[in-house]
Amino acid sequence: MQHHRPHDALSKVPEVTLAFWIVKVAATTLGETGGDSITMTWNWGYFSGTVLFLGILIALVIAQIVAKTFRPFLYWTTIVASTTFGTTMADFADRSLGIGYTGGSALLFACLMAVLAFWYWSEGTISVNTVSTPRVEALYWAAITFSQTLGTALGDWIADTGGLGYEGGALVFGASLLGLAALYCWTNVSRVLLFWAAFILTRPLGATVGDFLDKPVNQGGLALSRPLASAVIAAFIVSCVLLLPQRAGRHPSGARA
Repeated sequence: MQHHRPHDALSKVPEVTLAFWIVKVAATTLGETGGDSITMTWNWGYFSGTVLFLGILIALVIAQIVAKTFRPFLYWTTIVASTTFGTTMADFADRSLGIGYTGGSALLFACLMAVLAFWYWSEGTISVNTVSTPRVEALYWAAITFSQTLGTALGDWIADTGGLGYEGGALVFGASLLGLAALYCWTNVSRVLLFWAAFILTRPLGATVGDFLDKPVNQGGLALSRPLASAVIAAFIVSCVLLLPQRAGRHPSGARA
C-alpha cells in the first residue's frame, strides 16, 4: 500500500484556481445581498442579524473542522456564512456602534492583522495550503471572517465616504485585483501575500456589486429585490461548485510565508 508523504497531504481547503476566485466573488456578493435581506428587507436589524449569522457560522466552522476531508459544498457554505456574517457585523460596527465606515474599517483591519500575526507566530506561515489541523483551521476561519467583515466596511467606505459610489468602488477594487493578477503572473512576489491581498479585495468587490444590485436607483443602484438577487446568485454558486473543478489543495511541507 502506498502512503502519502507528509508534504503530499491534502489540505482541508480547495486548490486556489480561477474556479476558486469565480465562486469566491459570487459568494461575497451573496453575502451582501443575503445579509441585507435579513437585516433590512425583513427588518431583523443589524444586531439580531449578526447574532443569527454568527450562530450559523460557528456551527458550520465546527462541521468543517470535524470533517476528515475537503467537502466542496460544506466549504463554500461556510464561506457564504462568513460573508453574510461579515455584512451584518460590519454594518453593526459602522452604523449601530456609531464609529462610521472609517473607524469600522480601521478596527477590522487591526483585528485581521492580529489574527494573521498570531497565525504566523504560532505556525511560521500563513499559507492556506497548510490548513490541515484543527488549530490551523480555526485560525484560517478567524482570518477569513475578519477579512470578509473588513471587505464590507471597505466597500462602504469607498462607495460612501470616498464618494465614488458603488460603480466607482467596483472599478477600484476590480482594478486592484487586476494589479494583483499581474504581480502573480510576472513577478516573484510572495504567493501567500498575494492570496491574502486578493482574498481581502474580493470581499469589497462583492460588497459593491451586491450593493449596486439592491440599492435604490437614487443611490446609484439597480433597486433589485434582495431576496431574488440572493436566490439567483446562490443558484449560480451551486452550478459552479457542481461544474467547475473543486479539488483539495496540497499541503507542502515547506510553505513559504
